[in-house]
Amino acid sequence: MTTTFASLGVPSDIVDALAARDITEPFEIQVATIKDSLDGRDVLGRAPTGSGKTLAFGIPLVASVDVAHPKAPKALILAPTRELADQISKELRTFAGRVRVSVVYGGVGYGPQLKDLRRGVDILVACPGRLEDLIDRGDVSLSDVNKVVLDEADRMADMGFMPAVRRLLDKCDRNRQTLLFSATLDGDVAKLTRDYQNNPVKHEIGEATPDITVAHHVFWKTSQDERTQLTADIVNAAWPSIVFCRTRHGSDRLAKRLVKLGVKAVAIHGGRSQGQRTRALDEFTGNQAQVLVATDVAARGIHVDAVASVVHFDPPADHKDYVHRSGRTARAGLGGVVVSFVQGSQMKDMRKLQNKAGLDEPFTEPNVNALLEHTPGKPPELVAKSPAQRRQEKYGDNGQGRQGRQGGQGGSGRNGRRDDRGSNNYRGPKNKSHSRNDRDERSTRDDRPSRDDRTSSSDSGRSERSTRYERSDSQASGRPERSSRYDRDGQSDGRGRSERPRRYGRDESSSASRPERSGDQRPEGRDRSERSDRPTRGDRNRSDRYDGGERGKRSTGSSSRPSSSSGNKSSNRTANQSSGPGGRPNRKARRSHMQSND
Repeated sequence: MTTTFASLGVPSDIVDALAARDITEPFEIQVATIKDSLDGRDVLGRAPTGSGKTLAFGIPLVASVDVAHPKAPKALILAPTRELADQISKELRTFAGRVRVSVVYGGVGYGPQLKDLRRGVDILVACPGRLEDLIDRGDVSLSDVNKVVLDEADRMADMGFMPAVRRLLDKCDRNRQTLLFSATLDGDVAKLTRDYQNNPVKHEIGEATPDITVAHHVFWKTSQDERTQLTADIVNAAWPSIVFCRTRHGSDRLAKRLVKLGVKAVAIHGGRSQGQRTRALDEFTGNQAQVLVATDVAARGIHVDAVASVVHFDPPADHKDYVHRSGRTARAGLGGVVVSFVQGSQMKDMRKLQNKAGLDEPFTEPNVNALLEHTPGKPPELVAKSPAQRRQEKYGDNGQGRQGRQGGQGGSGRNGRRDDRGSNNYRGPKNKSHSRNDRDERSTRDDRPSRDDRTSSSDSGRSERSTRYERSDSQASGRPERSSRYDRDGQSDGRGRSERPRRYGRDESSSASRPERSGDQRPEGRDRSERSDRPTRGDRNRSDRYDGGERGKRSTGSSSRPSSSSGNKSSNRTANQSSGPGGRPNRKARRSHMQSND
């Protein structure tokens, strides 16, 4: 007899929602765990990635969760990566109905997440880091959480999240129900089970380690410089493909080099924003990109079907990482190839890795044509990107440039404020808006022609109006026109404005013919041309300005005379008082000198 979701005790509304998505028969892990979870017992489940664990714990949560208060969820799901947390929340929303499901993780703004928490969240999907931040801020409390799910617990242990997970579990209700799902149940996972689960029901599905022997594994002897070109050849022969690098910088660098070689490549790692990671994953799953260049963050928790090849561009850290990386291909009964680049100094370590992973493959020379026999089939057709996606790549996540990227989620600008500019709701800046009274006042001005007069006027009328509007302000107001301070003789340029005399480049004729201004009148005996005893500017520049290397001491007379030692203080004080900047005599000293000459 075939087992159905209804026979496991799943409510009818959830069964109907799953049937609408053509999900009618539960998987093996779902059959084993759903009934115990609905009964309220702690469950310890081991199953490989992609076996249906999300529905195994999601269905009991949605069916039995209580209504939560603001900032106090009732159920909590912890996931190691942003992508996995986002996938879990999307999967639960498909059949949650009125149950409120929200997700919190880092790399995005706090605004939308805080808004959901204030409204009230029944099931909260979270990454440990962001959840601890929200707790420290006082935006969420876990004291009412009576159901906890730990998904990919072994992965959280590998990423160093176990201390944070323990702190979060200590903040939850002591009488909670704890569901733990993992690919392995040893090490830190076993300690966590012993400390935080109460007599759990243990269910193990499949083998303890994923069966990677279904895929075809090859180990190629290559040099460091040959790897990029070989990667491009492998991707062109068998894609979609996932290429694993050791570092974030190496992933970005390899993706750029593959693009230069004509391969559509996107990169994903922990250093990229959530918008960039989501967009890269969507392009890869939508056949808009041939290869996904990733670090180990994509080895677990990301479900991508029909991957034709996996390339270990950099060797994995241990045999566990090799198994989880290689498990991205040859899934659901399909074939796949796994290629590892091995340099001369890495052969000994790779041989040990093969023994621990249960493989015995020789190290051979690269041969791309031999891979075609083990690929799932012909590569799919590459889908071109839409104009909207190209605008997103050029201007950011929301297509509004730098300000939109700084605003985070839910708006544009630094503080997330929305800008209606470009939409029908935009009416210009507020300081340029006019009230009804202002419009009525402008309409009563008789000196301005009306709209009908302007549209029906003739050419002569246009010239007459242009002449009227070209009048100066003084003529329109009836006041006498004032002369400019640059035109004291009343000379004008014919446009109501005076010509400002040029200060530099004047010839002798223009300066001689110009009448002398009143400001140039000087008292008798003060004419500069009659001062024969005073040196000109050129003579002063050529004179010796320094006496003994000290600035500000100018020699007086035609020869330089050293001052006596007894009169140094008085002479220096006199020189300082009678000289300006650069050692020149100041205005007061010049005036007294000229009066003495007179």
